[in-house]
Amino acid sequence: MLTRPPVLLSTAVGFLLVGACAATEAAVIATFGEGDSRSGVVLAIWALASLSGGLALGRLPVGPWALAWRMAVVLIGSALSVVAWEFWSLNAALIIAGLCIAPALAVIFALVSSSVKFSDTAEAYGWVGTGQLIGAAAGSAVAGFLIDAGGADGGFWAAVAFAAVGTLVPVLFRRAHPDLRGRDASPLPDTEPVPVQPS
Repeated sequence: MLTRPPVLLSTAVGFLLVGACAATEAAVIATFGEGDSRSGVVLAIWALASLSGGLALGRLPVGPWALAWRMAVVLIGSALSVVAWEFWSLNAALIIAGLCIAPALAVIFALVSSSVKFSDTAEAYGWVGTGQLIGAAAGSAVAGFLIDAGGADGGFWAAVAFAAVGTLVPVLFRRAHPDLRGRDASPLPDTEPVPVQPS
């Protein structure tokens, strides 16, 4: 299944996107300290930004640059979080990043569903989900090492690194990204009706 370029692209970018999110979560908690309610507030606002972005941008046509520009917005917000110095500036940075998290996930799943047969969707989504789970573990681990070495900023830098590679991958492998504008993103049928000519 990973031999299909859209599935491989979706798995790789999902890994990087969720890795960036996991690193951001660790960095936010390190910023305010364990048990500080401000961490929960920041993460809740970030999640609401993602939900809002999904509702607002989810219906946009999925062209060949859709995944790249959504990841670029996540990268911009992640980069701003590095220079955020207090509660409100961090919220502003993560709102920007959050606006395109759900839309990027929507594109990832649309790429998979539109490029495999219906009977292959379980395996394809399994690979994408596995990539995201590994991304969550990797993002948390890398952020943890960097936070231990240099404080909360290290976690935000980890998120920037994951998001930067996550932006670069769909740019470099744009040919693996089908143009779904005006197309149905439903899985390919396993069988098709056979036309019968009357005798």
